[in-house]
Amino acid sequence: MAILRLLKPSRPAADKHPVGLTENGLRQCLRVAGGGLLGFVVSQLMDWNYGVFFTVFPMFLLGMVPILNGHIVRQFLGNVSINVIEVSLVVGLLKHMPVVMTLVVLAIFSFRFYLMAKGPLFLFGANGVLTLSILLHFASYPSVDLSDLLASNMVASGLAVFIAMLMYTLFPDVEPRQPPPKGLKPAEQIRHETLMGGITATLSFVMFQVFDLQGSLSAQMATILVLFSLGYGGAKVSAGKRAVGTLLGCNLALAMQLVLYTQSHHFMLVILLYWLGLMLFAREHILEGGGSGIGFGGMTTLGILFGQSLGPEQDLVYSALYRFSSMSVALLGTLLVMACLHVALNCWAPTRLPDTAG
Repeated sequence: MAILRLLKPSRPAADKHPVGLTENGLRQCLRVAGGGLLGFVVSQLMDWNYGVFFTVFPMFLLGMVPILNGHIVRQFLGNVSINVIEVSLVVGLLKHMPVVMTLVVLAIFSFRFYLMAKGPLFLFGANGVLTLSILLHFASYPSVDLSDLLASNMVASGLAVFIAMLMYTLFPDVEPRQPPPKGLKPAEQIRHETLMGGITATLSFVMFQVFDLQGSLSAQMATILVLFSLGYGGAKVSAGKRAVGTLLGCNLALAMQLVLYTQSHHFMLVILLYWLGLMLFAREHILEGGGSGIGFGGMTTLGILFGQSLGPEQDLVYSALYRFSSMSVALLGTLLVMACLHVALNCWAPTRLPDTAG
C-alpha cells in the first residue's frame, strides 16, 4: 500500500541521516491525526456549535508539543479558565469604548508574548494568544451568544486534553524524548519580541473588527500563528510555509469534495478521507520538526474547512478558495507591519536585537 509505505518509519544506515519518520515520529503522527479526527467526529455527532474549536485544539495540543505531562495540561487548562474571565470582562465592560478596549487587548496580548519570549510558559502564552484572538473577535458581534461561545471553548479544551491523554495511551513513544536546549535571552530581545507580537496581534484584531471579517477565521489564525516564531526573520519563513500549507490544505479539501460529490452524507466515507488528509499533513509536520509550518498549516486548514463548512447545504469549494485568498492578503499585511516594527524597535536601545538574534 502506497500510504503505508509513506508512513512507515525509516531505519537509516549508520552513515546516513534519517530521511523519514522515526518510531517516535510515527507515534506522534498517529496521535495528531487520530486526535484531530476524534475531535471532529465528536463535534459532528453531538452537533455542537463552533466545530473549529473541537477540530483544531487537539491538533494544537498534540502537534505543538511532543510530550504530555502535568505542566503541559495545567498550562492548557489554566489558559482556558483565564480566557473566560478576560473575554467576559473585556467584552462585557469595554465593548462600548473601542479605544480603551483596544489598549486592554494590547496589554493582554503583550503579556502573553512576554511569557512566550521567556520560554517556560510558551504553550500557555501561545494558546492564549490564538484562543483570545478568536474569542474576542467573535464575541464582539451582537449576533453571537457569548455564553455559548465561551462554553464551547471550555468544552473543546477539556475534550482536547482527554483526547490527548487517550492518544498517548494508544500510541506512546517508544523512546524517551530529550528536552529542548534551554537558552537565556537578553532583556532587549525579550522586549523586542514582546512588543513585536503584542502590537501585531492587536492590529490584526483591530483590522478584522474594522472590516467586519467574521468569516475569515483561517486568515485570522494565520496572522497569529506566524507570530509564534517571535521575530520578523522567522515570521517571513513561517508565513511562506503557512501559505503553502494552506494552499495544499485547500486543494486537498477540494479534491475530497470531488470524491465525495453527493455522498457527503456518508459519514464513514467523510471520516476516512479526513483521516487520510490529516495523516499526510501530520507526517509533513513531524518531518519539519514541529512548529507552524506546511504540515501544521495544512492540518488546521482541513480542520477549519471540515469543522465549519461541511454539511449538506454547504460547499467546500467556495470556502476553500475564499480562505486561501483572504489568508494570503492577511499574511502580506502582517509581514509588512512586522517589517516596520522590526526597524522601529531596533532604533531604540532597550528593544534593539543583539547581532546574533538577527
